[in-house]
Amino acid sequence: MRHLSVVFFFVLLPALIFPQDKNSSAPSMEEMMKKMAELSTPGAMHKKLDFMTGSWNVKSSYWMMPGDQTPTTTSGSAEFKWMLGGRFLMEDYKGEFMGKPMTGMGINGYDNLRKKYSGVWIDDMGTVISTMDGNFDQSGKILTLYGKWDEPTTGEFDKNVAYVTKLVNDDKFIFEIHDLSIGGKDTKIAEMEYTRKK
Repeated sequence: MRHLSVVFFFVLLPALIFPQDKNSSAPSMEEMMKKMAELSTPGAMHKKLDFMTGSWNVKSSYWMMPGDQTPTTTSGSAEFKWMLGGRFLMEDYKGEFMGKPMTGMGINGYDNLRKKYSGVWIDDMGTVISTMDGNFDQSGKILTLYGKWDEPTTGEFDKNVAYVTKLVNDDKFIFEIHDLSIGGKDTKIAEMEYTRKK
């Protein structure tokens, strides 16, 4: 089955990277290989994630119910490093949630073909693989990714969620999670303040 999927990938590759109309000729193998090399090479858009690399102290705040004025706060640490030749940035997180130790892993990158950032998050507090995608704003300092979230406590599926990363300076950035189903302006349910370890 794995070999079959590889064959399908290379058969469909020209259609993915060279959209054709009926009157155009098929690309040559050389053109396809050149385009594939361009799409598979990390570049300036990947480098925009460089600010997250390194070791961080993390202060987390969680608003457990809509309208909560005082969040629950915890502390943790995170390590970000590039992997697979600078194509993906991996986060190794250790902290706590609801009084229990928590470990998590995130992977972020830039998709040269779709021209958007994408991410994946997993942790030991559940069995969910969270996926998200989006882009930086014009300032280049706010990255907003959107995804879907299932709510196990209520049985709600596919809730719209926004993951917002705000670059403050070289030694600090803030990550927010917004439950967009709440509506209005107060949709933030979690905030993690990353401060670079000295």
